[in-house]
Amino acid sequence: MKKVIVNIARLLLAVVFILSGFVKAVDPLGTQYKIADYLEAMHLGGLVPDMVTLGASVLQSAVEFCLGIFLLFAIQRRLTSRLILLIMVVMTPLTLWLALSNPISDCGCFGDAVVLTNWQTFWKNVVLLAAAVVVVRWPGEMFRFVSETNQWIVINYSALFILTVSGLALYYLPQFDFRPYHVGANIKQGMEIPEGAPQPQFETTFIMEKDGVRQEFTADNYPDSTWQFVDTKTVQTAEGYVPPIHDFSVTLADTGDDITEEVLSDSSYVFLLVSPHLEKADDSRLDLLNELYEYAQEHSYKFYCLTASTERNMARWREMTGAEYPFCITDEITLKTIIRSNPGLVLLKNGTVIRKWSHNDLPVIEESLSAQPLERLPFGQMPDNTIPGRILRILLWFVLPLVLLTVADRLWMWTKWLRRKRPAAPAAPTTPTTPTEE
Repeated sequence: MKKVIVNIARLLLAVVFILSGFVKAVDPLGTQYKIADYLEAMHLGGLVPDMVTLGASVLQSAVEFCLGIFLLFAIQRRLTSRLILLIMVVMTPLTLWLALSNPISDCGCFGDAVVLTNWQTFWKNVVLLAAAVVVVRWPGEMFRFVSETNQWIVINYSALFILTVSGLALYYLPQFDFRPYHVGANIKQGMEIPEGAPQPQFETTFIMEKDGVRQEFTADNYPDSTWQFVDTKTVQTAEGYVPPIHDFSVTLADTGDDITEEVLSDSSYVFLLVSPHLEKADDSRLDLLNELYEYAQEHSYKFYCLTASTERNMARWREMTGAEYPFCITDEITLKTIIRSNPGLVLLKNGTVIRKWSHNDLPVIEESLSAQPLERLPFGQMPDNTIPGRILRILLWFVLPLVLLTVADRLWMWTKWLRRKRPAAPAAPTTPTTPTEE
């Protein structure tokens, strides 16, 4: 029974750490933003450089993922279980503080894939802390999938795999997009509130005064005219339905006109160059951006730059790049949610996200194809890179090699055990020799 309990706790911890590390590695910039939120909540915002928080994001995802794999394969059982217990001892009080003070809406344990409330996160960590205590107490009860001789293969391959995932996500875009602006999503539909959805509830309190005495009343027990009105207080008592997209707006920087509806209702293609901060944007692909703008002009496609930068930084970007496209103001957090690249390019049609590109992977239109409309070009269509296909690639590149290694290792250990158990062959009889006479 003890062995069963220990291995259940071991598998629970392994699965949670592997999933938590992987979804963070898939979106390292999202994890960086969450780390910045933690620092803001601790009044340390602006003191830590972006490169440090990004490095911490990549390191955190790699450590979580690798510890989960090591625990799953029972690699360095005592050290791994102690490190996991140390992490849970630190994280459990931290999530209790988050639940009590609520400085941020969620901890980001599973990125945008699974959003938990702060209290849900705390109780989840209590369960994991108990499981960590169990595996630390009896690490020897965890059975191994791979022998100690071949553990180094799992260690190195796991570290290489998860660092590669983070690197590709930073250079291109996350392979899995759990945000409401993913390819195929319709922004306009994401902003709609379904009929019959719960509405937010508010309670209004009236502060009244009579004979120098102030008292609070509700609408149900509103006093007579002998009381004098002083003030009101309105408190939200229940949250209503919040649509997945509730903060998307596009305002022309020059005129202040709101063109959100125009952008989302355009039946043709619309290019959105997204840059939360132009002063921090990568400017190594300016020629391609200008070529895409010229292509859009030739085919009467709208092309906007969405940013949260100041007018001064917009003017500097125009001067530096020769940009002629219009600039629009959009919320910074919204822009960071739309695409994990600065700048990034988004292609819309009828409010639906058709394509998204990092600044490192902008589409190139050959001169021979520049006269063709987007309907006839490959990147004007929805990509064939489906979620099942991406999951299959992960299974082929990471899970399958580890499964084959485990099978080969178990067969090798089995044959080794058989050789030890096989009885030794009897020694051949020797013929006695007689000394020769001299």
